[in-house]
Amino acid sequence: MADEKPEKKKLDLSRRAMPKQNPWERIKNFDEVALGYLTRTAVEEASRCLQCKKPLCNQGCPVGIDIGGFIKCIVDGDYASAIRKIKETNALPAICGRVCPQEEQCEKTCVLAKKEAPIAIGRLERFLADWEAAEGKIEVPPMAPKTGKKVAIVGAGPAGVTVANDLIILGHDVTIFEALHECGGVLIYGIPEFRLPKAIVNREVEYVKSLGVKIYTDFVVGKTKTVDRLLEEFDAIFVGSGAGLPWFMEIPGENLNGVYSANEYLTRVNLMKGFRFPEFKTPVKRPCRVAVVGGGNVAMDSARTAVRLGADEVHLVYRRSKAELPARAEEVENAEEEGVILDILTLPVRLIGDENRWVREIECLKMELGEPDASGRRKPIPIEGSNFRVAFDAVVMAIGNSPNPLIPMTTPGLEISKKGGIVTNPETARSSRPNIWAGGDIVRGAATVISAMGDGKIAAASMHKYLMNQE
Repeated sequence: MADEKPEKKKLDLSRRAMPKQNPWERIKNFDEVALGYLTRTAVEEASRCLQCKKPLCNQGCPVGIDIGGFIKCIVDGDYASAIRKIKETNALPAICGRVCPQEEQCEKTCVLAKKEAPIAIGRLERFLADWEAAEGKIEVPPMAPKTGKKVAIVGAGPAGVTVANDLIILGHDVTIFEALHECGGVLIYGIPEFRLPKAIVNREVEYVKSLGVKIYTDFVVGKTKTVDRLLEEFDAIFVGSGAGLPWFMEIPGENLNGVYSANEYLTRVNLMKGFRFPEFKTPVKRPCRVAVVGGGNVAMDSARTAVRLGADEVHLVYRRSKAELPARAEEVENAEEEGVILDILTLPVRLIGDENRWVREIECLKMELGEPDASGRRKPIPIEGSNFRVAFDAVVMAIGNSPNPLIPMTTPGLEISKKGGIVTNPETARSSRPNIWAGGDIVRGAATVISAMGDGKIAAASMHKYLMNQE
């Protein structure tokens, strides 16, 4: 009797939803909105995976996680092996599972994406990281013998923490110098509690510290010590100091009271816990009508924060249409559920203040869309004579950031791009100076957490070869 072919697995296109707080409840608190998968739901979602022989999803992951491998472990009920497999290449799974744009990376390349039902890879990653924390069984990986080499890392954001994790495991002594009083970089000052709880960030940082990484906070490299001074003590340096220079539109009235950069606004609320004033002595004015200018994730974070701070009305002012919004679709959905009003095809041209120089109105132009520009999105074109004015008593500018200029200004010999970032070799993350590497937003400008981590992994591999004289 001829061998029968194995029965082809039937496609399950029912992607499991993530439970979350109801909008009318969550706008009154800063607790995490998404609640995570229960075990049964995680197994059901993982069981949809086709276990492709040549998985395309792996190619979409900037840090190269064995996605099919960890998903199979979930199906088998072996969660310890699943999280171990993730941590082979990713030291921050609880963070990545929450804030990475999987829909544009690993999930976009999933075979089932063609059927509009990709495996919820990010949600499964989060499930495993939270399972590990709940079980209290966080494993320390095997550590290589000490090499005697010393590495300094500037910035305790996702890029720096990734480099630290990889190099400490390879046997090098690693010290992180962080300018702020808490570690995490943009994860701690830029992303709100309701999207990424600070306890999660602290948990991931503590894991890296448990491997033996030393961390000094309140240490501003470029002020406290320069990079060249550190090189007197260390064999190599990685710079991951981020993109801390906010952009403004350069329109009249941006220097009025009540006008914030998103950096300042979110830092006051997140890192300095302004939302818990007066328990924490960081006052944040609670205006009635707030305008947030921009359309990315930072703009959504700012608008949703304003809602929780008690604003009567929050508007997102964006010059293109809703279809061109660069923010994640789920963040746009959450913002609209929470009452954020989208003022699309609208361009601010002037901010108007009162006699005490507090902002009171925005003058705007209506826009229409023309042909696609260099970004691939349709170019917004002003409609002549369409000016109108709207009353607002606070404005948050969330239109982007440039790399932090302090280290480029204080480190001679570094090649700097036109946008102010450190120029590196993309294959090694090495700068124009042979013992300095860089990655994340200081190179790219404001980008994603997982992109910064990808840079960190490239840098760590290159630094290890340099330190071991293997180049």
